[in-house]
Amino acid sequence: MKRSKFSLMPREEFANLSLHEKNAYLQDLSKQFAALHEREQCELDREALSRLRRYYSRRVWADLKLDQLEDNAINRAIRNLGEAIRNESLQADVAAVLMQESKPKRVLRSAPPEDAQLTFFVPTVYDAPIKDDVNLMDVAPFSLSKRANAGIIRYELKDSLITIEGGAETGLATVFDYDIFLNMVSHLADEVQRYRREEAKGLRPSLPPKTYRPSASHILKFCRRSDGGKSYEDLEAALDRLANTTIKVVNLSNGRRRQVDSRPLIGGYSVVSRTNANRIDMIEITIPDWVYTSVVRNEKTIPLLTLHEDYFLISSGLGRFIYRLARKAAGKGDATYSIREIHKRSGSAQEFRKFAYDLREFVIRTQAFPMPDYDLSIQDGKDGMVLAMKRRDERSNSSLAFADDNT
Repeated sequence: MKRSKFSLMPREEFANLSLHEKNAYLQDLSKQFAALHEREQCELDREALSRLRRYYSRRVWADLKLDQLEDNAINRAIRNLGEAIRNESLQADVAAVLMQESKPKRVLRSAPPEDAQLTFFVPTVYDAPIKDDVNLMDVAPFSLSKRANAGIIRYELKDSLITIEGGAETGLATVFDYDIFLNMVSHLADEVQRYRREEAKGLRPSLPPKTYRPSASHILKFCRRSDGGKSYEDLEAALDRLANTTIKVVNLSNGRRRQVDSRPLIGGYSVVSRTNANRIDMIEITIPDWVYTSVVRNEKTIPLLTLHEDYFLISSGLGRFIYRLARKAAGKGDATYSIREIHKRSGSAQEFRKFAYDLREFVIRTQAFPMPDYDLSIQDGKDGMVLAMKRRDERSNSSLAFADDNT
């Protein structure tokens, strides 16, 4: 697999450094390499540093004494060719050492220090409440980036057109903002369960309200995030993006437009109270009609699928999208998608080659650090490479079976 190159200091410049400066440069080079190749950052030991210094001081081409040849166009070309080959060899040697000394980057981030394993389920939307279901788990109804992006995402599926549009000032909601949406749906489903239990006892309970008031700390704990100052700032920005991101669905019938449905990710929000430090404290979130109707008005089952609690610890947006896709498509079994189809359904703005490279790198990382619930592999398909997703036999005791799971 071809990997991106990183910049190396010219060997003449490296030779003029002191031993301490050489080691410091190589340690910094190791960090650059780790960031570029999705590896864990680590400090190089004495042996690794010594090996890298030796590669820099090799005199394979210098032994040819090309610099002593007469200074003319042909000899200059020979010297340039020799140096180019030497540098190419140095790139390969240094990359090999750094690859050996580093480890693949973990798929899951570490849980926050105050994190405790919670016993609630973590569902996501399964059936969209319109004719000819358009399942939001088949596509990414958000940006995969950790940062808000402007623009529009469009999906052209076999039986529908889906457009995801963010606010002009806020940008699109991100896959990490979507955690708040999951919190909202989980709360509503819990209220529906309570309503049905009370109704079964002959009581006359009220239907769940269309608003709920979580505290900021509750949402952060649900999403397994640290309880720091920046987390509260990020939370308020995420609510802005969710309130301004809409999903427009056009159902098709025999190539003709049949129904248009526009829905926000959340109906709106307001900050009810703040702390003395002016941090967001109590929030009121309005549940959009399309979510409320789907969960509350469904008489037989609550149309949700359970996610593994470690979903919130998946550090990359691509990884989270792949997990949601696997949860829907593979369920308790297995499924395959072509890499091109995954690129199409991810809404990624990357060109296909870069996206395919990042996906392969992520799958490689899961070999060392498995993703929750599913094993991934890249395989040959009839029309190119495909991603195979297979449910592992063992199931986490904390991944509760809440909804009617018919996948």
